[in-house]
Amino acid sequence: MAEPLFTVRGLKVALPDMARKPPFGKAPMVEILKGLDFDLPRNAITGIVGESGSGKSTLGRTLVRLTEPTTGSVIFDGHDISHLSEAELKPLRRDLQMIFQDPMSSLNPRRTIGSIIAAPLRQHGVTDRLSERVAEALKRVSLPESFAARYRHELSGGQRQRVGIARALALSPKFVLADEIVSGLDVSTQAQILTLLEKLAGEMGLTVAFISHDLSVIRRLCRQVIVMRAGAIVEAGPTDAIFGAPKTDYTRELIAAIPLPEIDPDWLGRKAG
Repeated sequence: MAEPLFTVRGLKVALPDMARKPPFGKAPMVEILKGLDFDLPRNAITGIVGESGSGKSTLGRTLVRLTEPTTGSVIFDGHDISHLSEAELKPLRRDLQMIFQDPMSSLNPRRTIGSIIAAPLRQHGVTDRLSERVAEALKRVSLPESFAARYRHELSGGQRQRVGIARALALSPKFVLADEIVSGLDVSTQAQILTLLEKLAGEMGLTVAFISHDLSVIRRLCRQVIVMRAGAIVEAGPTDAIFGAPKTDYTRELIAAIPLPEIDPDWLGRKAG
């Protein structure tokens, strides 16, 4: 069996509680993640679920080192990235990418789509055949090459999210964090984006952490699931096991509360192989 891409042990994250910050002095620290232990398998989509405030987004941001652990270790592809400086992290950054929830705010309105997609390539010194690489990135997400000359406001919500995916995959990373990436899209567009992500993950051998509040999507898309509550992992395991025989009352309550599908039911019916 292949070694996991991520091995996380004893992960704790404490952040300032700005709501309780006194007029003078420092904000008190609040523990967001409480000693997490888990692995992320290679070449698979892992779902991270939990109620609002469970710590799932903080966990995702810690995996891509946008948030630094307080204690514990995050081993990525054999490298302990827990407390590396930005300079030390730079060689690994190209393999740790993120698709943001809101493409409207994550895409610079003053830059063309081509420039946005080219930015990570330039940042990592990949400047040969730049126009060709941008065109290839657009084609990968089923957008025409002509979109390179457009701006954010000229695209629909689904097209903007495709650009976000193209930017994240431009460097052919090993890991992608997808945090609620379809929450602001209509039902049919959600299905198209999820089908695209699933297809690209398979073709490119990506490891994906998929954060979502929609358990129907998690069940359809992900090979394994991490269930979080109040900064801790309640249970984790293969998707079929979590949904078929949940071990905790909390997971059973989450599954029982699954609403009518927010996503295209035709897409939900096409179970991944």
